[in-house]
This record gives sequence, C-alpha cells and structure tokens, in this order.
Amino acid sequence: MSVEYAPKGLIGLLTPQANTTVEPEMAIMTPPGYAFVNARLMSDKPTIEARLVDYFATLSGQLRQFANAPIGTALVATSGMSYLAGLDAERRILDDVSERHGIPVFTSAIASVHMLRALRAHRIALVSPYPESLNIESRKYWSAHGFKIVAETGAFKDVGNFHPIYALLGGEALAALDALPDAGFEAVLMLGTGMPTLEAIRRRPHVRGAPVISCMLATAWRTTLALDNAEPTPQGALRWITDPAWGPRLDALKALN
Repeated sequence: MSVEYAPKGLIGLLTPQANTTVEPEMAIMTPPGYAFVNARLMSDKPTIEARLVDYFATLSGQLRQFANAPIGTALVATSGMSYLAGLDAERRILDDVSERHGIPVFTSAIASVHMLRALRAHRIALVSPYPESLNIESRKYWSAHGFKIVAETGAFKDVGNFHPIYALLGGEALAALDALPDAGFEAVLMLGTGMPTLEAIRRRPHVRGAPVISCMLATAWRTTLALDNAEPTPQGALRWITDPAWGPRLDALKALN
C-alpha cells in the first residue's frame, strides 16, 4: 500500500521522548518519495540509563503507536539502549519485534554497524556526546561487533536541568571531530542520535581520508535500503555522506540562523 507523500515507502520512527534532533535530521536527509511518521519512546524512569533499558523492555508496545499505518520498516532512533542491552540481547529483541510486527526493525546502533561494514571499515574513530559511564558501554558494544577503536574524542557537557546530549550544537560536534588524533582509522562514527552531526559531516565528509558518518546518517540510509529491499554497498554508503540533496537542504536551513 502506498500513501500520498511516500510512493517509495513509509518509515516508522521511534524517537526518545526529549530528543530534539532525530526528526529534523531525518527531515533533511529523507530523499523524495520516502516519508516517515514519528512516535515517541516514553519512560518515567529517573535516569538516562534506566530510561534506555526501559525503552527496550517496552519496545513492542511502543511500536503499537503506529497502529495500522502502512510502514514498511521501523527504526528505533537511539543507540544508547543498544550499548546497555548488549549485542546478543539486542539481536533477540529485534528479531522478536520484527517477526511480531511483520516488518524489519532496526536500531540506530545496528544501522551504524551495517554502514561501517558497507564501508569495509575495521579500525574506527568515535566522536562521543556521552558521559564516561556510557562511553564504557559504547566501547564494549562496538568492540563486540568486531571493530577496533583506535581514536576517540568527546563533546559531552553538563548543562544542568536539560539532557546534556540534546543541548549540544553542531559547532561543538564539529570541534570534537576536528580534535581526533591521527591514528590510522578507516572511518569515523559520530555517536548518538541527539548530537547534531550533519553540519560536521557536511563540512568534513572525510577526515584524513576516512569517511565520516553518524548514527543518524546511518539511520536514514538503512531505512531507505530496507524499503527498497536493497543490499548495502560501499558505493551507496559513500554517496550518502556527500549526498547532493541533503547537503543543500541543510545549507538552506543554516542560512536562516
């Protein structure tokens, strides 16, 4: 079934409840012919870590927010919950909800794994918006998937009463990217779905010859592939980094500031 504004397919996007980045970046990156509908991951747990765990525990119920909308794939637009769940639990949960709802379901972390593998990257650098407690779990996750972390920089800042990741600006992400040491990495992954990363990728699509991607870039790339029933390729992944469509849309938005 097709809908008016999504002749190529409709994405169901689940966004963490206070995240202010996912929908704007998806709107910039989603190619013509595709569209997404958004629902919010909700939890009343008192800490970031507890909420991330709760999102996974309630994932099937969260997906029911889409009711009978004709979505062809669903994307859980957070990576932190994958780190805390771990590789094996994440795989079991995603397999279960994919079978139960009859569509492929991904997390932003898994989308990033797929993109890194499409780029044939083994030695990676990380640009992180996380506090060190979550960085520890993040490193375990990427290492468990077989990647070798050879460099890492951070953009974390404590802003008091608002979520520290969602308070970051694009220029701060770019500064953290520029601070990466020369360590022979084959790709750079900018972590999280709350840190604005498109300006950094637009201005630095490659660092020392290595492609720069983010969890949100991988999210948009992976969902459109799923709707097309297409396999990841190196050429396709690279095209998304310097895409001739989303770059000008970002430039037009930045010109309003």
